[in-house]
Amino acid sequence: MIAYVTVGADDIARAARFYSAFLPALGYIQEEFHGDLSYILPKQPGQSVALPDFYVKAPFDGRPAAAGNGTMVAFEARSQAQVRALHAAALAAGGSNEGQPGFRASYGANFYVGYLRDPHGNKIALFSNTPNEPGRDG
Repeated sequence: MIAYVTVGADDIARAARFYSAFLPALGYIQEEFHGDLSYILPKQPGQSVALPDFYVKAPFDGRPAAAGNGTMVAFEARSQAQVRALHAAALAAGGSNEGQPGFRASYGANFYVGYLRDPHGNKIALFSNTPNEPGRDG
């Protein structure tokens, strides 16, 4: 089980603008700790923890933040419409488009995804894989 994911950022304020444009809509609550950002999912009744947490931090080694080649973090949305809305909100909040929301031939018929880069180059996916919505072939 993945407990948390961390991405690097040199400008925490820019990162907060970007991630706050869509993570709260996915149920995450933002906390600040020592100037870094923590996005956590609230614990549900009967649940010991709600994972994974998502952290945005300045690199510990003091060097500039850099996006990993081939590294991506994906967040699941409730619907295709939410993917579109959150992708647009993240772009308006300083992200860059890495792939318009839509179906991709390499994935299942209901896998609907939009790709972004945060202001520091980290790749983010917003996806929905809901079988009760129209699929790629429907």
